[in-house]
Amino acid sequence: MIQFLPAKTSADFEQISVLANEIWTDHYVPMLGPALIEYMLEKFQSPSAVAQQVEEGVSYYLQQHKDQIAGYLAFYPKEGAMFLSKIYVHKNYRGLGLGRAAMNFIEEQTRTANLSRLRLTVNKKNEGSIGAYERMGFKKIEEAVFDIGEGFFMDDYVLEKEL
Repeated sequence: MIQFLPAKTSADFEQISVLANEIWTDHYVPMLGPALIEYMLEKFQSPSAVAQQVEEGVSYYLQQHKDQIAGYLAFYPKEGAMFLSKIYVHKNYRGLGLGRAAMNFIEEQTRTANLSRLRLTVNKKNEGSIGAYERMGFKKIEEAVFDIGEGFFMDDYVLEKEL
């Protein structure tokens, strides 16, 4: 059984940070290098950064599979669409339909918020994720480069899906 548990406590934020460190290091370091990932983990996925994002209106959820935390996701309304900020499944739980279940949950939350578009950014080098999003109905709508500080930039595609 898959459940989505709202992340609201410091223990939840700590758990997200631990998951992020494992998932991001495994997935992104080979793609983008250790310096960028270390910087991003501290800036965006430390317990204090997650807590601040939640305080600012970002909805974080832990994804539970058979009583085990298997991943996490985060989203928020932005410019007339729901912005999917994070959707991560730990490698030990991939291939079990958790990514699809998470996307279904986010789409449901988007409709509940009376929004009809779901938008996200994905690194141009992240070909596996780009393909997965396109199979789920997302379309590339633009390219975007974001300065995230300390001399680091994200070179992304912006993808969107009409619901």
